[in-house]
Amino acid sequence: MDILAIQKELKNEGLDGWLFYDFHNRDAIAMRILGIDPKRFTSRRWYYFVPAEGTPKKLVHKIESWKLDSLPGEKYVYLPWQEQHSLLRQIIGNAKKIAMQYSPNNSIPYISVVDGGTIDLVRSFGVEVVSSSNLVSIFESKLTNEEIETHRKAGELLHQAKNLAFKKIAEEITSGKNPTEFEIQKFILNLFEEFNLINNDGPIVAVNEHAADPHFEPTETNSYRIKEGDLLLLDLWAKLNIEKSIYYDITWMGFVGRKVPEKFSEIFKIVTNARDSAFELVRKRFSQSEPIYGFEVDNTARGIIENAGYGKFFIHRTGHNIGQEVHGNGTHMDNLETRDERRIINGTIFSIEPGIYIPEEKIGFRSEIDVVVTNDSQVLVYGEIQNEIIPILNL
Repeated sequence: MDILAIQKELKNEGLDGWLFYDFHNRDAIAMRILGIDPKRFTSRRWYYFVPAEGTPKKLVHKIESWKLDSLPGEKYVYLPWQEQHSLLRQIIGNAKKIAMQYSPNNSIPYISVVDGGTIDLVRSFGVEVVSSSNLVSIFESKLTNEEIETHRKAGELLHQAKNLAFKKIAEEITSGKNPTEFEIQKFILNLFEEFNLINNDGPIVAVNEHAADPHFEPTETNSYRIKEGDLLLLDLWAKLNIEKSIYYDITWMGFVGRKVPEKFSEIFKIVTNARDSAFELVRKRFSQSEPIYGFEVDNTARGIIENAGYGKFFIHRTGHNIGQEVHGNGTHMDNLETRDERRIINGTIFSIEPGIYIPEEKIGFRSEIDVVVTNDSQVLVYGEIQNEIIPILNL
């Protein structure tokens, strides 16, 4: 944690301070930014106030007075609730406008962590509480070159796993077997273990109408057997099994046959055009040193799909921030589920993954790439980019 860097950004935002608050390790954002170990037992409320100028102040409970000892600043200790309120007002001091992990109308739920009652308490002191979303983008989603390199290395291994999964399906079908979606998922997870990759859940292996469900979860009981003539969607995400590694997240499409039906190719082309147009917008803005915001990327991809007549079948945002969690807390490519007005900044990674899902026709399409904006403003994609559906039986 760099207090001076935080204070610099507070001044840039026109804020008097940033108030961090937690109870029972609920705020993972605060834990990561402040460098607090979330595994240590904690059962009482604490506050950490970083003013735009001056020394930070920490407020902790008497029986857990050690909680913030790793952080710089003056320590205040409370016991009764009345003392907590009084000391909280004191550490905020004369600040009039401060940031907290709060989002008006819960428009960005990743940021909206602090409970409404605590916001009410701080406001009762005559303080304006604003969202920390821009600050979180800087201090939570901005990556070092070394962290970006872990993303690149994970991508190499994920593409290997994806290719091996397609070949496995081809071999099984050719030999007269019909593996289930769940069995192929387990095959991929075994590869992850072999490659020393970790993930929280998934991957998605989905055919036909299951591919029309963006978050389909294959199980032993709901899985279909994969057969010739099926449309197949693979969505894989994982990261290196090392500290501070960054996720890689891709979606690829295949057809279990030797020739992809023309209709499938036509729809997939619309999806890839939307993907590429969104990527090009980001690349162009950065090359011209112009700002680009999350909602604009979504507008561009969504516009392509709407103009092709499939707008009602694109039922999720265009992309999400990627960090140590596959869905990170930085800027999302979204003007559907929320209007993300945060600027895309250097040193961040996000997905672009438009889709078209038509359950009544038992088909669904998505193409996903991870866009890396380097710390020197280059806009890159590490790894292969899919442009045509793979005819799996030709592998």
